[in-house]
Amino acid sequence: MTLTPHWSGMTRVLLFDLDGTLTDPRPGIVRCMRYALEKLGAPCPSDDVLASFIGPSLRGTFATLLETSDRQLIERALAFYREQYGETGLFENHVYDGVTRMLDDARLTASASFVATLKPKTYADRIVHRLGLARYFAGVYGPELEGKFDDKVDLLAHLLATEKISPESTVMIGDRAGDIVAARANGARSIGVLWGYGSESELADAGADRLCASPSELASCLSRIPI
Repeated sequence: MTLTPHWSGMTRVLLFDLDGTLTDPRPGIVRCMRYALEKLGAPCPSDDVLASFIGPSLRGTFATLLETSDRQLIERALAFYREQYGETGLFENHVYDGVTRMLDDARLTASASFVATLKPKTYADRIVHRLGLARYFAGVYGPELEGKFDDKVDLLAHLLATEKISPESTVMIGDRAGDIVAARANGARSIGVLWGYGSESELADAGADRLCASPSELASCLSRIPI
């Protein structure tokens, strides 16, 4: 069956990761990770080590930090994390310098932009609205709290199908390898941003079509990706 794109006119649709791409969430996420580990009586690494886990699914993060595959234990850690995060942690977050200008410029070259994040949608919606970013996006996509769409490959597939977007017209913009891998798995292009939590080598090895050093350079990076 031929896909009829919902977003027509300008050809490009942009998908933006949230944490590490639009906003810096380090204080809230690190504090809430530490709280969860302490509640479980588990060893807790340094703040820098905890921050290195920003971006991927928290279920996978806690599995690694707790060195366990015990689903019940992982869910307990996640519940403790959310005790703090849902009340205060999600607001310990700020928009990176230059991002609002970047989004203003993006609106001139794209038919639509969406947030595509592994932060649960209920939290992502609140953050995007509180930080004044909602006006830039046609929608916010994230997993459900119980874990549906907790894999970014599945999340992007869901977004593209729901919005009737052609993968060939889509560019995923994010700071971690998972953003790049998800884009490739769904037939989309990708830009790895270097101001977040993923390294240049991580993004390059994942197969990013372009690397972008700062928000002010995104427009130029997009112009070098043919659609």
